[in-house]
Amino acid sequence: MVNERAVDRIGSGLVYGAAANVLWGVFPLYFLLLAPAGAFEIVAWRVLFSLAFCALALTVTRSWRSFGALLRRRRVVLTMGLAGALIYVNWQTYVLGTLAGRVVETALGYFTMPLVTALLGVLVLHERLRRMQWVALALGGAAVLVIALGYGEVPWIAIVLALSFGAYGLVKRRVRDDVDAPSGLALETLWLAPVAVVQLVVVSVTSGLVFGTAGWVNTVLLMLAGVVTAVPLLLFASAARRLPLTVLAVVQYIVPVLQFVIGVWVLHEPMPLERWLGFGIVWLALVVFTVDLLRSRRPVSHESLTIAT
Repeated sequence: MVNERAVDRIGSGLVYGAAANVLWGVFPLYFLLLAPAGAFEIVAWRVLFSLAFCALALTVTRSWRSFGALLRRRRVVLTMGLAGALIYVNWQTYVLGTLAGRVVETALGYFTMPLVTALLGVLVLHERLRRMQWVALALGGAAVLVIALGYGEVPWIAIVLALSFGAYGLVKRRVRDDVDAPSGLALETLWLAPVAVVQLVVVSVTSGLVFGTAGWVNTVLLMLAGVVTAVPLLLFASAARRLPLTVLAVVQYIVPVLQFVIGVWVLHEPMPLERWLGFGIVWLALVVFTVDLLRSRRPVSHESLTIAT
């Protein structure tokens, strides 16, 4: 009976985890459907409608009292403010990259995310890596160098995505036992709400807001930004409670794989030889990193694994 329950728990965890990561993986198609809205307007509405969705979730679950208790904890509030700033950088960079036709580069950012997280663990938390983990990091660095030399420019979008997410994971580790997923997103977007309002004002003055002017389908899709942001996060939180974190880490690769497929075979972004070579090295690094992770079964914080698109 115990084994059957464990199997059922893992099975449902895989379903939740796969659903969350598939939704994150097809985000490029969703954001492209929001045209002619620009990246800054999209992210601003995403923040505000995510906050509205969180307010609704807190109301339905009758969690306002516990959320109010969080607001009285200065350390938690300030930490979530920093997390909000990092997730804002991640969201804005991701949408800018997607709308600029650089979905493949965003996929590179999320492919290298586990490697960057491990490197930040060494630099910030003074963690010790095993030999194979250092090999994986070296391969990841070589891949970025190959792509940069081939293109004649540094893949800044990929680097900013990986670094902002890695730093976000480190910050969230400080409050991982204090804040659940809905409350965490609510605190982060509460901090970002004034920035979003200012951003909408600037867009309105400079180029004009698209919201409400491009047809009802576009308006509804923009309004769904909050649901689209929160639902996969909640699914992932459910998966994290049911799956070993080593398995959860592997499931996360669904996201960049789908983004890569969309960028290359749906959006037909260019893939010259040097880019294929760079991605090949990244995939080799991830194989080394994942095999080492599964063999050691080293605990990993699920906050440091959550995709932040």
